[in-house]
Amino acid sequence: MRNMEISAAQMVASAKAHIDNLSPDEVAAELKTGSVTLVDIREAEERLERGHLPGAIHAPRGMLEFYADPTSPYHRPEFDLESRLILTCASGGRSALATETLQRMGYANVAHLDGGLNAWIAQGLPCDDG
Repeated sequence: MRNMEISAAQMVASAKAHIDNLSPDEVAAELKTGSVTLVDIREAEERLERGHLPGAIHAPRGMLEFYADPTSPYHRPEFDLESRLILTCASGGRSALATETLQRMGYANVAHLDGGLNAWIAQGLPCDDG
């Protein structure tokens, strides 16, 4: 049996070493400025079950690169290379990997919510229904 060369946990740790990891309070402060796009990369079922951060747009992880690529027929205007984007997921693993991916694509002003929705809720911050 072959061994994995790198685990998912190692990939997340590596990504977090190269990206902007924001606390729930830091994300809440940025949201108050009104100059940030919050991107929830969880699956639709997760959003329905647990809700989402106020104002977050939905871009499931499987479509992120296509939504973010201006040359893709799936490109969404919310993904602007010049805009501030903050990604979130349930616990911060997927959003860390996705943030690193967007950086590789040329997004310079992108970060993620470290700890994801779980950390947001633990801080007592508000959620919108799914």
